Amino acid sequence: MVDFTLSDEQLALRELAHDFAENEIRPVAWELDRDAAFPHAIIAKAHALGLMNVHIPEALGGAAIGYLEGAIIEEELAWGCSGVQTSLGGNNLAITPLLLAGSEQLQRRYLEMLVAEPLLVSFCLTEPDAGSDVAALKTRAARRGASYVISGSKCFITNGSHAAFFIVFAKTDPQAGHRGLSCFLVPRDAGVIVDGHEDKMGQRASDTATITFPDVEIPADHLIGAENAGFAIAMTTLDRTRPGVAAMATGIARAALEFALAYAQERVQFGVPIAQHQAIQFMLADIATDVEAARLLAWKSAVLIDQGQRNTLVSAHAKRFAADAAMRASTDAVQVYGGYGFIKDYPVEKLMRDAKVMQIYEGTSQIQRIVIARELLAARRG
Repeated sequence: MVDFTLSDEQLALRELAHDFAENEIRPVAWELDRDAAFPHAIIAKAHALGLMNVHIPEALGGAAIGYLEGAIIEEELAWGCSGVQTSLGGNNLAITPLLLAGSEQLQRRYLEMLVAEPLLVSFCLTEPDAGSDVAALKTRAARRGASYVISGSKCFITNGSHAAFFIVFAKTDPQAGHRGLSCFLVPRDAGVIVDGHEDKMGQRASDTATITFPDVEIPADHLIGAENAGFAIAMTTLDRTRPGVAAMATGIARAALEFALAYAQERVQFGVPIAQHQAIQFMLADIATDVEAARLLAWKSAVLIDQGQRNTLVSAHAKRFAADAAMRASTDAVQVYGGYGFIKDYPVEKLMRDAKVMQIYEGTSQIQRIVIARELLAARRG
């Protein structure tokens, strides 16, 4: 039997996250967006409430909640502001390789640090010439005695300006393509350089930076997993984090729907609220359906992880559909507002700008379609 009823504990967690979004995030979200200001105070409060680093095991002091619960939190916080949620949730992406393949020593040293303090971590995969094409990465890691020396540059790195340490993917066998990729934990004080902060179209409360590793030397035991196993670690990481991205997109779409509904009931044209016009009703109905469908896909892809099952196909479905749904929802919300939707004094233009990156980061919508097609064809051959 399939049951979509949330437990009392899950409902309480959703209420906690929603109240935090409503009281701490929403009141300052548009100001943070306008100023491209980093939400330091919100991060500290979220950490104190246990809304960050939610998958760290209990043995290391964490809450060890499931991925479904994580998706529930991420939808609510993104409903408040997806830029702030990207800042809060960036650690979930960054620490996943450490949870998957890190040594007990590395996990204990660095994950306990995150439980104790509201510190940030960055996931460093993308480079100026290598986004979707991981095999084209140019960052190198060379073994020198008891150390690795990392040389290269990463771009579009979430929380890069503020991270205490970085999870870095680098080539240990440059001739082997994606099979020569390894994963490392690099402390900020090892010599990491922040080269610049990106001035983004949307999610402006999230810090996005270029990070350079100028022959940065780290201990050999900061290798995560085996040498040349980095590609598998990266792909498994993205399978685990895409449900949360889908949930974030669902939160954006839900916010767009709520703003559009409220405005459509207030705005009068031709003598009646525009909500009484069928053209507007159809737009609102389509957004509402997308929100419901996106949430169900996000939840299904998260539950598969909690059940110990492979979720590659469903997480690609979820991320692709929810990201596209957020873009449609926010664009239609602007349309419902008409000319006012194009003005920064009204809330929906921010949602439209924020939604666009959901179709880009953690695998573009086009990459998700490739993953889906490959999974379908592989199943057919098998």
